[in-house]
Amino acid sequence: MTANPKTSGQPTVVVVGGGYGGTAVAKALDETAAVVLVEPKEAFMHNIAALRALVDPSWLERIYLPYDRLLTNGRIVRDRAAVVEPGRVVTATGEEIAADYVVLASGSSYPFPAKTAHVDTEAAFAQTHAAHAALAGADRVLLLGAGPVGIELAGEIRHVWPEKSITLLDPADDVLGGPFLPELKAELRRQLDEAGVQVLLGSPLQQPPPTEPGEVGTFTVTTEAGAEVTADIWFRCYGVVPNSDFLGDGLRSARGADGFIDVLPTMQVAGHDTVFALGDLSNADAKMAAFAGRQAETVVANITALIAGENELVDYEPMGIGIAVPIGPEGGAGQFPGQDGIIGAEVVAELKGRHMGVERFAEMLGLVVPVAD
Repeated sequence: MTANPKTSGQPTVVVVGGGYGGTAVAKALDETAAVVLVEPKEAFMHNIAALRALVDPSWLERIYLPYDRLLTNGRIVRDRAAVVEPGRVVTATGEEIAADYVVLASGSSYPFPAKTAHVDTEAAFAQTHAAHAALAGADRVLLLGAGPVGIELAGEIRHVWPEKSITLLDPADDVLGGPFLPELKAELRRQLDEAGVQVLLGSPLQQPPPTEPGEVGTFTVTTEAGAEVTADIWFRCYGVVPNSDFLGDGLRSARGADGFIDVLPTMQVAGHDTVFALGDLSNADAKMAAFAGRQAETVVANITALIAGENELVDYEPMGIGIAVPIGPEGGAGQFPGQDGIIGAEVVAELKGRHMGVERFAEMLGLVVPVAD
């Protein structure tokens, strides 16, 4: 492809992945570098609101945001990265892109409905519409995994269908998992109980459900502790897998056994001055969109400094433990990094639950998308 006149002569930054961190880096460097964003999906998926779209598909138009207006000078290659090395990215269709800097931002995969494997928007819409219809017709719902996704999905289902039976099951001894405040977990359990969600903890299933996730079909499963659950549909609400299998020989040593990439405080991949990794892919911080955005700021600052010939780089400072877990548009709880105590339903609703951050991310992609009433 012919170089853009505005970017010829500038160093090339290839960003692998157009999620939260990757789009932020690509947009911020668009004026100072020749940016190439390698992303297989047709549109940015704002997966923070994916569970809302499952119960209310009118949200789909708001959360699939075209990449058309993201870059003014750079280009977008709609393809998968097949091999990534320092200095080059090779796509699945064989295009080789030379790179002065590489930014790994390919994120992670997660079971539907929190994320989708579809790269075409039409197929993703169809998947959500089909799952919505199946869920609407099911009287009893089983959610496996009582982490943030399971809790939030239970709240979304309860808000739309007050009459459904919902069971949230996890072999862990408490909801949420991770090093969060006991008071936060207790408050989330209280709200779930108030919403009529049955929470079963401390014992795994003897056998997995006989149906596929999101498929209608009545079944009964039993925990090892002997509790029986009968449901008409179930969803898997656990299982983060980093998308890092494209690393070539020159980068593979930075990939841990768990698939996450080891980065320095500067967000550079260990052992590589011109390769950066951020977001779900890196081991820099918790896997949240807000943290990916802050990591992107560090990556942009350091690539800008390197382009200018400066050796003084800045370090990313992890935010610490923080989370906001909505339970429906008006419920939920959370905690802010570095602060004692928890935040209640009203703050979570204002920060996330009512609007799901749609306008902010639409604006980043140069779009105006109305928030649901």
